[in-house]
Amino acid sequence: MQNISATPSRFGWTALTALAPAIWGSTYIVTTHLLPPGHPFFAALMRALPAGLIALAVARTLPKGSWWWKSLVLGTLNMGAFFPLLFLSAQHLPGGVAATLGAAQPMVVAVLAVLILRERLSSWRVLWGVVGVIGVGLVVLGPGAGLDAIGIAAGLAGAASMGTGVVLAKLWGRPAGVSAIGFAGWQLTAAGLVLLAPALLIDGVPAGVDGPAIAGYLWLGLAGALASYTIWMAGIRQLPVTATALLGLLSPLVAALLGAGIAGEALTPLQIGGFALALPAMLAGQVAPRAVQLRSSVPR
Repeated sequence: MQNISATPSRFGWTALTALAPAIWGSTYIVTTHLLPPGHPFFAALMRALPAGLIALAVARTLPKGSWWWKSLVLGTLNMGAFFPLLFLSAQHLPGGVAATLGAAQPMVVAVLAVLILRERLSSWRVLWGVVGVIGVGLVVLGPGAGLDAIGIAAGLAGAASMGTGVVLAKLWGRPAGVSAIGFAGWQLTAAGLVLLAPALLIDGVPAGVDGPAIAGYLWLGLAGALASYTIWMAGIRQLPVTATALLGLLSPLVAALLGAGIAGEALTPLQIGGFALALPAMLAGQVAPRAVQLRSSVPR
C-alpha cells in the first residue's frame, strides 16, 4: 500500500500551505514597529476589508444560499475575532512570545476534529502537538519574556477562535466552482464588515498614519491576508486538518527570528531549545506512521 503521506502531491501542498503561517509570523514585527500603537480593531479592519474586496473583484463570485451565513461565521472566527486578538497580543508581548501562543491551535483543532468531524483521534499527531506546545512553552516561560496577562489571554483566545474556524472550514468544504481566492475573499470581506463598527467607534482612525504605517497595512493586507489566506484555504481542502494546524508552529519560529534579527530580542539557550523542539514536532506531525495508516484502511 502506498504511503499517501509521502506522495509528491502531499509534500507540495504541505510546502505551499506552510507559506501562510510563515507570512503570519511577520505580523508581530510589523505591528510593533510600523503600525500606530493601541488600535487593534483598526489594524484588523485594514488587514481584512481591503484584501477581501480585492479578492471579490478578482474572483467575481458571491456566496449563495447558506454560504452567506457560513461565510460570516468563518470570517468572524478566522479573521474578524482572530485579527484584533492577534494585534492585541502583539502589542502586549514580545513578538516571539506572542506568536508562540498560537501553538495551542493544533490542540484545539485535534479535539474539535473528533467532536465535529468525527475523525479518529490521531495519537501520533496529538503526541507531536504536545511536543510542539512544550517547545513553544519553553519560549513563553523564558526569563525576561515580559509576559502580560492581557497579551496571553488575547493570544490564547485568538488560537481558539481560528482553530474553530479551521475545523468548520474543513467540515463545510468549499462550494463547487469557487476558487480559493474567492472563498478567502468571502471570509475577509465578512470579517471586515464585522470589524467596521468596532474599528471606527472604539479605536477610531489613528492620528499617526505615516509612510511606515501605510507600508505595514499594505503588507498585512496583501501578503498577510489576501495571499496567505488564499493559500491557507486551498491547503485546508487538500491536507488533513490536524496536520495543517500543526504548520502554524512556523509562525512563532519566523516571529522569533524576526524579533531577534530586527528588534534585537534576545533568545536564551532555553528558548532556542524550545524552538528546536517545535520544528521537528511540526514536521513529524505532517506524516502518519505506516502502521497507523494500515489500521485505518482495514474495512470495518
